[in-house]
Amino acid sequence: MIKFRSSLASFRVVSLFALTIAIAASAVFAVLPGGGAAAAGEPPASLQSENEAAAKAAFLAVYPVFMHPRCMNCHPREDAPLQGDDLRPHAQNIQRGSDGKGKFALKCTNCHQLTNLPGENMPPGVPNWHMPPANMKMVFEGKSAGELCRQFKDPKQNGGHSNAAGAVHHLEIDPLVHWGWAPGDGRSTPPLSYADFVRKMQEWVQNGAACPE
Repeated sequence: MIKFRSSLASFRVVSLFALTIAIAASAVFAVLPGGGAAAAGEPPASLQSENEAAAKAAFLAVYPVFMHPRCMNCHPREDAPLQGDDLRPHAQNIQRGSDGKGKFALKCTNCHQLTNLPGENMPPGVPNWHMPPANMKMVFEGKSAGELCRQFKDPKQNGGHSNAAGAVHHLEIDPLVHWGWAPGDGRSTPPLSYADFVRKMQEWVQNGAACPE
């Protein structure tokens, strides 16, 4: 009789252990409608797909802003900044320099003051006018939407930001970015408002920062 009770107790312990394992397994994996499984905490595949599509759409919406002269002029392929809405090379043979602030005596701030100078097509201004430095040029010119998107996520190409959210934060606080929507007389502004631009960039990050092809 004692042996039977001992066996019954052992059976109950084993059964309880098996039930605990089953409950734990059900908490880790959620069966999806398509027959697959997702780890706990991950959204279903359908939601992931929706988020990815939303992120790509958001970045495609802001891509024309980055291609606009107000952005492109300081993010060219070569070391000479561009100027004007026709993206022509800067006059006076201005060059980037190692720190992005000009080369030799031809420094950006020689002409670009703290504010825009009055008059059509007079030198624009904002504090600390500069290009990206030579060791991280952050080129926009010639980049497809997918290439530019991936660049924003790469710390080796985005100004050293560890993730997409950091790169977007830079766009929110940098006076040079804000200047693009108040560039002075005779200059066009990007195709989105600044508020819409930031909102779309935030949407891109919040939906996972997926990139167009």
